[in-house]
Amino acid sequence: MSDWAIRQAKPSDYDSIIAVVNDWWGRDVRSSVPRLFLDHFHATSLIATSGEELAGFLVGFHSPCEPCEAYIHFVGVNPKFRGSGLASQLYQVFFSGARERGRDIVRAITSPINEDSIAFHLFMGFELTGPVPDYNGPGVERIVFTRLLKGT
Repeated sequence: MSDWAIRQAKPSDYDSIIAVVNDWWGRDVRSSVPRLFLDHFHATSLIATSGEELAGFLVGFHSPCEPCEAYIHFVGVNPKFRGSGLASQLYQVFFSGARERGRDIVRAITSPINEDSIAFHLFMGFELTGPVPDYNGPGVERIVFTRLLKGT
């Protein structure tokens, strides 16, 4: 039994996320989670709570340009819940919603130095490409993840 509940995000969840995201990462990552994601993609983003506390979140969307694809932009898990399976459950709920809406590919990216993210995505069944040079501009490499949803 989990100690959290997962629900669809609301635009007002932005304030709760931005209040903790730097502490959860141990550095300033607020610019990676602009308000526009919760304003415009809250229907495909997820919030996990434990009582009144934010336990985790997943910011993702269904591509408006690639009708078979969905994208996971940013995921955070409260340090108290790391290793509990919460991140995996957030991904599974996102996968289910993407499948229901006809999406059969999920993509994500991370920095090549983020070994924990790379290991997690491989564990979740993503294929890895990269590092892709200049992915986010000159000198900014990224690892690109792709996961097929058909048959899963």
